[in-house]
Amino acid sequence: MRMHKKSRLEERIEACADIVKVADLSDKNMKRAALTHEYVPFNEIFGNNNPVYLEIGCGKGKFVCEMAKMLPQVNFIACEKISNVLIEALERAKAENIKNVYFLNCAAEVLEKYFPQGSVERIYLNFSNPLPKEGYKKQRLTHPRFLNIYAKLLKKGGQIFQKTDDEDFYKFSVESFKEVGFEVLSTCENYLLTEKEDVETEHERRFKDMGKRIFRVVVKV
Repeated sequence: MRMHKKSRLEERIEACADIVKVADLSDKNMKRAALTHEYVPFNEIFGNNNPVYLEIGCGKGKFVCEMAKMLPQVNFIACEKISNVLIEALERAKAENIKNVYFLNCAAEVLEKYFPQGSVERIYLNFSNPLPKEGYKKQRLTHPRFLNIYAKLLKKGGQIFQKTDDEDFYKFSVESFKEVGFEVLSTCENYLLTEKEDVETEHERRFKDMGKRIFRVVVKV
């Protein structure tokens, strides 16, 4: 179902300009656009050199906002390409006066444009679209073409944390991680939020209420 554009969307995003970088979409060739670097000065934005954790596909922002409050010693960057969804995350962070979270309104394909190599310690992939049709395989956020991007962003020893309710996507992801040479540190096929440094997303709660299992993978570069 098509999502209706939220009222005054551009105006509301502009009101949050101090906590969001909106991607320049003038170059439709994402591979080329990614190579035109426009690094975001995160140290200046946050006023410190704290570790950087990145969530790709942050949705309405529940996870990143709660994690930022839980871990004030970490700088969180949240990426979401759909501005109609991102605005809720932006306004939540503003309303809760969270100082250690910043947002990117861009697609995962162009993340290299905004991050220097080796500048991220963790990446979170929470309930990404599994895109089950075979023809969409290359669009999955754990396809090797994306993993090779993440490998450049992450520091040596950096980690990726993935959660999904889709068993086929989980299995596909594990194989993709191995294919690009990431070390699989742990897998769980019925994750019950046992990690201290973790919070439940909107999707996670809904899937659990439906009786679905949560699959989780942690890997290291």
